[in-house]
Amino acid sequence: MSITKERTAELVSEFGANDADSGSSAVQVAILTERINNLTEHMKTHKKDFASRRGLVTMVGQRRHLLDYIKRRNEQAYKDLIGKLGLRR
Repeated sequence: MSITKERTAELVSEFGANDADSGSSAVQVAILTERINNLTEHMKTHKKDFASRRGLVTMVGQRRHLLDYIKRRNEQAYKDLIGKLGLRR
């Protein structure tokens, strides 16, 4: 259900400017997307887990805010990022 350190390192190297760039908005969105996908799979089998559902909704909102920030700063980077991650919008 949670994301492993190895997967986090892969995402940082793929979406970050360098291997230590774990704080940039694009990396944060990629990590949140991975966590959201894992939690969505969990919710498919545990439909009444409302605590996890609340966490999922919170993460989706946080990702939305970060994506809005990226879009305000650089619209082309936003389009590239949602294309890479396979997000709608």
